[in-house]
Amino acid sequence: MAFDYDLFVIGAGSGGLAASKRAASYGAKVAIAENDLVGGTCVIRGCIPKKLMVYGSHFPALFSEASGYGWKVGNAELDWEYFITSIDKEVRRLSQLHINFLEKAGVELISGRATLLDSHTVEVDGRKVTADKILIAVGGRPIKPDLPGMEYGITSDEIFHLKEKPKHIVILGAGYIGTEFACIMRGLGSEVTQITRGEKILKGFDEDIRTEIEEGMTNHGIRLIKNNVLKTIEPVPEGFKLTLSGEDQEPVIADVFLVATGRTPNVDGLGLEKAGVDVVASSIEGPGYLSTNAIAVNEYSQTSQPNIFAVGDVTDRINLTPVAIGEGRAFADSEFGNNRREFSHQTVPTAIFSSPEAATVGLTEAEAREKLGDAVKIFHTRFRAMYHSLTGKQEKTMMKLVVDSNTDKVLGAHMVGDSSAEIIQGIAIAVKMGATKKDFDTTVGIHPSAAEEFVTMR
Repeated sequence: MAFDYDLFVIGAGSGGLAASKRAASYGAKVAIAENDLVGGTCVIRGCIPKKLMVYGSHFPALFSEASGYGWKVGNAELDWEYFITSIDKEVRRLSQLHINFLEKAGVELISGRATLLDSHTVEVDGRKVTADKILIAVGGRPIKPDLPGMEYGITSDEIFHLKEKPKHIVILGAGYIGTEFACIMRGLGSEVTQITRGEKILKGFDEDIRTEIEEGMTNHGIRLIKNNVLKTIEPVPEGFKLTLSGEDQEPVIADVFLVATGRTPNVDGLGLEKAGVDVVASSIEGPGYLSTNAIAVNEYSQTSQPNIFAVGDVTDRINLTPVAIGEGRAFADSEFGNNRREFSHQTVPTAIFSSPEAATVGLTEAEAREKLGDAVKIFHTRFRAMYHSLTGKQEKTMMKLVVDSNTDKVLGAHMVGDSSAEIIQGIAIAVKMGATKKDFDTTVGIHPSAAEEFVTMR
């Protein structure tokens, strides 16, 4: 049977873009459909605009710290409209850049929402096309609990387009999105309250990372309300009144309410059932949270339909941009490049762009102890970076290595402090290669630097 395309990709986000260009480089005839700006969550409403907001939020601290070095800095004021508009312009520039990359690669871009009609047929706004292979890379979206008053809350999609800087923003959620935006908005000058259901933020991260970030956030003036769930939200003249579950907990009033309680794969309306594509449960825990579904795939990103594949957040494996890109390229290599291979989901580094910043790679201490028990050896350091010897601030840097004493292999590396992401990116290479603690010990440090602590811990 002759098909219109060798590969049809649904979704022009990180995974879809990477896969389509790689497949086209092997000579495949490729089309990609997108009903939004090209670039996906990362470019449009995720990593890129968020990181620009992170940068912007750091300037007040830098102005303050400059005085310790003898600089006299005058009154500083944020032009919110200029700030938000500049970020949006950069997002649109990058989106256009990705369109240019598709054109250069020979990938046809089709604007519109694509749905599956059967295992080889896709419909895009009334146009039907066929493809030998189909890749689903539609990502995910924020999800809100099914609770009264949630319609008043914004999500991480909308926070980049606020017309005014919030005076007081309440953030519901203890994950990395909620935590990052709590730090961003505090740095930009808003009063911030973060509400968490549990005793600690950032479930799943190493305990020392969780503790250090919480302490830093509290020192920076962020109010953390723990062990509480939201009961009701109602409009009041000042904004919104949030009533919480704690018997002695006073209601919280704020002008902006951010819901950062998780994300769900974008499987709705794809026509998966028509194409025979199976899904698996992808539930978010907690009262008012609905069970959702992700596309089920094997180690080669292949679905229950042999010619249909899925990568990225829609599969709910590791929901990170570089992972989606890696999965997309591995798919293209396997199916079009005569190089069948899996993408490894082991030892994937990640960062939390909070204040203080954190980054991690490999096993947490708890994960390592669950596997190896007392054979786990921990190397840990906590210090005030030299930069703050003149600022007068008591900002702390924490570094930690998790080591298997049986083999001397470094199983995990964790850091909280300035430039954590930049430093852990390099450490991740060593951990991925199976470096031992002795390899770290015999590496010469760069002095003076914070990073040298990773090779001097004893």
